[in-house]
Amino acid sequence: MSAIKGKKREQTEDFVKKIGMVEVSVIAINPSVEEYKDVLGIELKEESKAAQYLGESNDGNNYLRVDFWLQDTKEGQKFKVSFFLEDKNRMNKDETKQQYINDIGVCSWGADESSLPAWFVKREVRNAHSGEEDFYSFLRTWLGGLDYRENDTELQLNWKDLMKGKVSDLRELIGGDFAVDFIVMATVIIKGEGEEIKEYQGIYNKGFLPAYAMRHFNLTDYSNPEVIAKLEKKISKDLKGHERFILSVVGEYGCKDIYSFKAISEYISEDHLIGGDDAMGGEGSHDESEY
Repeated sequence: MSAIKGKKREQTEDFVKKIGMVEVSVIAINPSVEEYKDVLGIELKEESKAAQYLGESNDGNNYLRVDFWLQDTKEGQKFKVSFFLEDKNRMNKDETKQQYINDIGVCSWGADESSLPAWFVKREVRNAHSGEEDFYSFLRTWLGGLDYRENDTELQLNWKDLMKGKVSDLRELIGGDFAVDFIVMATVIIKGEGEEIKEYQGIYNKGFLPAYAMRHFNLTDYSNPEVIAKLEKKISKDLKGHERFILSVVGEYGCKDIYSFKAISEYISEDHLIGGDDAMGGEGSHDESEY
């Protein structure tokens, strides 16, 4: 005789973990303790470091953590995506190449400025700092109302001010003329803490898409290995923006957490067992490729 009974599981919306593609808007940047309560509805504990954004890296360099708080434009759930900006120039592993960034936040690698592509150096160029590539990639997507094709367009923040924790210039852009809604990928981060395995809500922070890209994920099942195989055979110049995003996620240096290319939905732990046939992603953190 079958038996299906028990008490219905209670869910608190703020703690329901989600995975998948979701359209969001920016609602807060590096909120204070008061803003955590007033804007995000979160009561921080007195000893919490959540609203402490400056620190020193293991190498002794100053860093700033920039937290962008995002809100699902349909369901209203809030997410956080973070970037770490470290006060050092970014080099490749064998220190033969330096990363450069231009005045609209696009990056390129070269042994020196003379080796950079001609299209890149048409704009003002400087050495890039650690963490700026992903940070500016996010800004370019969020500030999609800017016309980056115009010669007089600029997207650059004062580095010295950032290293002092000053993000007022960014905060002023929330809800402004340049700010747009966009697509991020919600993930679940798996971490071992002692003998426990814990799951945390995450947002993939190495790629973002304009809002109109959502239709591609609604029309095509990008969890299908055959679909991915076809993308991998494409010539790079023929890839569309969302296809480049997908290949970056599934690639060697892509997302190591649990993720989905489908529209956002509740994460059910049992459906994504590490190593299981249905799992996408796995235990680990985001590795960073060095060119």
